[in-house]
Amino acid sequence: MEDHTPSLAPRAPAELRTVKDMLKALREAFPVFAEYKPLAIGIDKQAIANRPDFDKKLLKSAIGSHTRSISYLKALQNATHRFNIDGTSADPVTPAQQELAAQQLREHFKAGAEKRRAEKAAADAVAAEQERMRKLATLAEKFGRK
Repeated sequence: MEDHTPSLAPRAPAELRTVKDMLKALREAFPVFAEYKPLAIGIDKQAIANRPDFDKKLLKSAIGSHTRSISYLKALQNATHRFNIDGTSADPVTPAQQELAAQQLREHFKAGAEKRRAEKAAADAVAAEQERMRKLATLAEKFGRK
């Protein structure tokens, strides 16, 4: 059986200045974050109750970042239950919540594909312009006045 008790070696609040630092602290302190399990609604209140030294604003931003991650959305779209901070089962995940997670994943991957296509088109345009300039230089050298 897994141990779902929070870590007793908290990071000093002064170390937690960024969302990235807070996410790392959450993953160290609570296995539900490290394992990307679907989180119970109101998990921020549970985290503050367990770790009152955490900055609430930074905590909420970190949880938002975590719940928008690809790993979390993948876990949510296939999950049946959400989990409390201690790893116990909470509310069920509704089909609407699963579909929303799947939709967000589709949008993320579509945006990534569009970005890659745009980058490739820009790189192709630069390469075409370089080739055109090379050909013009060759022609100028060949037919230029001597």
